[in-house]
Amino acid sequence: MSSTHYNPEPLTSDNAALVLVDHQVGLITGVRDYPIAELKHNVVGLAKAARALEIPIVTTTTSSKSLWGPAFPELQAALPIQKFIDRTTVNAWDDPRVEAAIRATGRKKLIFAGVSLEVCAAFPAMRAVREGYEAYVAVDASGTFNLTKRETGMARLVQSGVVVADGASLMVEILADNASPKAFEVYSALDMDWSILVGQVRASAIEQTSAS
Repeated sequence: MSSTHYNPEPLTSDNAALVLVDHQVGLITGVRDYPIAELKHNVVGLAKAARALEIPIVTTTTSSKSLWGPAFPELQAALPIQKFIDRTTVNAWDDPRVEAAIRATGRKKLIFAGVSLEVCAAFPAMRAVREGYEAYVAVDASGTFNLTKRETGMARLVQSGVVVADGASLMVEILADNASPKAFEVYSALDMDWSILVGQVRASAIEQTSAS
């Protein structure tokens, strides 16, 4: 994988949006590059953390009634009022409703995750870069069907100017402050073992502020 010196400004709750593409039951069961249970855990954690941070979320499926089935139940439960835009285009961005939903967020930094990594996540992320957006892919919330697809997909993303990272790091970057009222919910969503310590950090910060 080639190196890059691209280093955009940090993600914030005011400039970022999350786009989840095709985490469907018929696709996720074919994932072979990542343990399926772990992939589901990461996708759900990413969705819950984004919701806690109050960043816009766009979700899509492909031919859910005739081909790949609905979004997997755990994701639907994590986003109970979310509308999943069902489409037929290979590239999610090529569906006018998806493009409109992404543009309607008003955000210029777009975090993508999808099954498969090299198509469902990569294609709209690369299109986003061409459209003048900054694109990120949460690779641990994106699975594919063999290691070759994962390796070539990652290489193509980097070559195209897309930032690759794990979902938890992207959400923590948006959180920014462990003393934030949202910190406990974010860390809990990500299922990080030290989430219980966040309350202590916040209490200490409040105490220091009161004493100054």
